[in-house]
Amino acid sequence: MLTRKQLELLDFINKRVQRDGVPPSFDEMKDALDLRSKSGIHRLITALEERGFIRRLAHRARAIEIVKLPEALEQSGAKAEDPGFQPRVIDGDRPDSPPPARAQSVSAAATELPVMGQIAAGVPIEAISHASHNVAVPGHMLSGRGQHYALEVRGDSMIEAGINDGDVVVIRETATADNGDIVVALIEDEEATLKRFRRSSGRVALEAANPAYETRFFTEDRVRVQGKLVGLIRTY
Repeated sequence: MLTRKQLELLDFINKRVQRDGVPPSFDEMKDALDLRSKSGIHRLITALEERGFIRRLAHRARAIEIVKLPEALEQSGAKAEDPGFQPRVIDGDRPDSPPPARAQSVSAAATELPVMGQIAAGVPIEAISHASHNVAVPGHMLSGRGQHYALEVRGDSMIEAGINDGDVVVIRETATADNGDIVVALIEDEEATLKRFRRSSGRVALEAANPAYETRFFTEDRVRVQGKLVGLIRTY
């Protein structure tokens, strides 16, 4: 049994996908349901997933598919999916899910990792959608614990940490970080960025390594760690 708000959100998402082929943003969902913050939307999405109506996919900021609809919506003429359309996905992620493509050993010295897309070292960009290609990574970069993936860096906010625009960073999946770690941080389930992580007094600071960028502060519920930096590949 869904609550009224859960049903309203599921109906709104489904209608927008069917109409436009593009799901609504968190802001659009918040406005449609007349909620004051996106954290309320996040709780509703979590509840819908727990009840089996939607499914969140790993490594995507827009990563929820409609799995089924309750009888009330089906009777009103809504459709869970269109056979001729591959639905796009909406905001969400899971920090500790394995990547779509597992690392495959190339040799004792190198491992193929999926490049999951681009990560911002600057103003946060929309988070990663899917693996685009693989990259060979020296085995010594991998910690031996958990899954790893690679990201292409866009921006210059981490240049004083030796991370330049166009570099490929190697990330070990984890949902936790220590102060001073360089992490992939997902902000409000919408935007991903590469920054130095610090936590203090219930707040999270995401620090740039470039004086041109200010440190950004968030409450802990607005930031989720997606992984830690463990290596870097540069092409000249």
